[in-house]
Amino acid sequence: MKSKRIAVIMGGDSAERDVSLRTGGAVYEALIQRGYDAVVIDSASRLTQQLIESGAEIAFIAVHGRHGEDGTLQGLLEMMQIPYTGSGVLASAIAIDKDVTKRMVASQLTTADSFLVDEHSDIETLCANCNDYPQVVKPVREGSTLGITIVKNRQELYQAIIFAQTFDRRVLVEQFISGREVTVSVLLGKALPVIEVVAADGFYDYAAKYTAGTTQYIVPAQFSDEQYNELQLAAVASCDSIGCRGAARVDFIVTEDQCYFLEVNTIPGMTKTSLLPKAAACDGIDFAALVESIVRDASLDR
Repeated sequence: MKSKRIAVIMGGDSAERDVSLRTGGAVYEALIQRGYDAVVIDSASRLTQQLIESGAEIAFIAVHGRHGEDGTLQGLLEMMQIPYTGSGVLASAIAIDKDVTKRMVASQLTTADSFLVDEHSDIETLCANCNDYPQVVKPVREGSTLGITIVKNRQELYQAIIFAQTFDRRVLVEQFISGREVTVSVLLGKALPVIEVVAADGFYDYAAKYTAGTTQYIVPAQFSDEQYNELQLAAVASCDSIGCRGAARVDFIVTEDQCYFLEVNTIPGMTKTSLLPKAAACDGIDFAALVESIVRDASLDR
């Protein structure tokens, strides 16, 4: 495989562009370190032409959010017959949609009560009928906690929905669950060590995710053996139900008596503060080896 040219596709035009550039840069450096023939491509423009001109034979997808993590880029690569990393078209399209994902896993895992708001919804009526607070308001198809707000009353709910709709026309309003925030990465079908995320201000937002030193990561997370195994099994089960491939990350909230599924991320961040590399390192897999295991799994018809 080292004789093949690998295009690290990053950047893009989504709200997560900056994180994607950091992920792609780290992946590119790791591939070069391992002796691969790699090039970088910014998918924000002329993507098809860049792929042709670069002579790409394999694509390492490092584009977060829209037009990278939602099945569209995967579909293009299928049409161009360029093997790629991560999940395929269908799994990517499902996983980026928080509402559809919850429906897919609901038969196996516990999820928080929620309702959907779209461009046809009567927002004032929905807010008037919501009596259970706090609620979490989030764009359906965004990552990195972009556009997310925790609200405590109807006025805040209305404002949060309007704000979230600047990121996506569809918005998910979900019951806030107070508990421990944990994440389980799944690599090639195997659950990696569980990580508990403890944000300094209690909310693991964009700044907490990507600013070094603002968040405590406990890895492996301190749970009973039974709870720990349950989390790992739940992560693998959710990925299997959606059809994820390569590397993915599954987020949960754990209370005293329940584990609540939050979402699946099919292109986990690969920055210095990202969770997948931390979990892999705890399992004895260094960053370059992690990147290599992902790229060696590249294929078509995923």
